[in-house]
Amino acid sequence: MNMESVLRMNPGHEPNSYARNSTHQRNVMFKAMPIVKERVRALYRKALFPNHFAVAGLGCASGSNSLLAISWIIEAISGLCSQTGRSLPEVLVFLKDLPGNDFNSVFSSLPSFYENLKEKNRVESNCYVSAMPGSFYGRLFPSRSLHFVHSSYSVHWLSQVPELPEQNKGSIYMASTSPSSVFQAYMKQFQKDLTNLLSSRAEEIIPGGEMVLILIGRSIPDPTSEDCCLLLWWLSRSLVEMADGGLVEAADIDSFNLPVYMPYKQEVTDVVEGEGSFTINRLETFEVNWDPFYHEDEDDENCTFDKFKSGQNVADCIRSVTEPILRSHFGDGLVMENVFKRYVRLVGEHLEVEKTKGM
Repeated sequence: MNMESVLRMNPGHEPNSYARNSTHQRNVMFKAMPIVKERVRALYRKALFPNHFAVAGLGCASGSNSLLAISWIIEAISGLCSQTGRSLPEVLVFLKDLPGNDFNSVFSSLPSFYENLKEKNRVESNCYVSAMPGSFYGRLFPSRSLHFVHSSYSVHWLSQVPELPEQNKGSIYMASTSPSSVFQAYMKQFQKDLTNLLSSRAEEIIPGGEMVLILIGRSIPDPTSEDCCLLLWWLSRSLVEMADGGLVEAADIDSFNLPVYMPYKQEVTDVVEGEGSFTINRLETFEVNWDPFYHEDEDDENCTFDKFKSGQNVADCIRSVTEPILRSHFGDGLVMENVFKRYVRLVGEHLEVEKTKGM
């Protein structure tokens, strides 16, 4: 499977699009916002207030999240310039995603983005945005051209499906039923990909430059932990139900695996230290609810939990990021409607019993 041709988010602004179903990712970005602003301010000072500041956003996707971190980076620099009586530098922004990404949607949002920057910072922003299609697991930018790299919810996607020595029957991702060789293959692919990402960015970032990488992980070393595998386990179960009903072939499920890996924090540390180009300044973990619209006060006994609504919220998010690659293997039309109809029910029933969070 050629990942660059099938790995993308649902485009446009239709009901199943990523642009309309990425609140979960937005919630994660807001949790990390203080760190992003802190590191940008520290780096801008350390670089002695350069006249231009180059930023790369890896895995920009589309929709309102695409330029969210960029706006925070500019706000951080603008605030520091105001405090020190300096003019804003030229900010060069390179948005990166695979060629199949909906870049046209991103470009159409630029006029309002520039206008908002002008209103917030009360000066001309001097911001220049361009796109760099390609895989971030290889070189993308000229040597020593970037000051700061940001990526949110992208680095857990692998460059390819791991080469599995044996079939991962009945599941499209690692699960408690998977052979141990499946876990090893996934981990090795993650290690290889993250190493390539680090070595490529090490060539492109100026000495002293920094990266902030935000990715899905798991809370314990066990790769079958619920906060890692359960969300995709229910997607596997949805497909298995369809196979039991003759709507898809069981062999098609057995031959399909998602190119994603959710690492334990020590696995990330080991790769960074082993590759050697970067030093970890800060490594933090936090939890987010599966349902991006769920609030803790809904646990109040006076509140009625709507399992269908909550299951639908989760399914909308997962569908927007997995449908293109699922469609490439299982087909279009009613197959996708059927699988996510089942997914809504299974996830809703699970959340009725346990309000699960992920890393």
